[in-house]
Amino acid sequence: MTLTLSLPPELEQYLIQEAQQQGLSVETYALQLIQKSIFQLEKNSFFEETPTEIVIEGIHQGIKEALSGQTIPLSQMWEGIDAE
Repeated sequence: MTLTLSLPPELEQYLIQEAQQQGLSVETYALQLIQKSIFQLEKNSFFEETPTEIVIEGIHQGIKEALSGQTIPLSQMWEGIDAE
């Protein structure tokens, strides 16, 4: 897909500077920024779709289990799980 953008001069200068500092073309740098932004949105969607109360309760439960010694040694954590 080809995308054409009209950028304000100050944003264009910023992109050029940052791309040069990274040793990338402006196009490659802009594509990386877009990709990072999309991946961040996808990562954040978990928290948007999961009610805050559920996330907080899971954290509290994990802390209670850890404080009461209800832990599994890391060496045993993946026993019995087969990767496909």
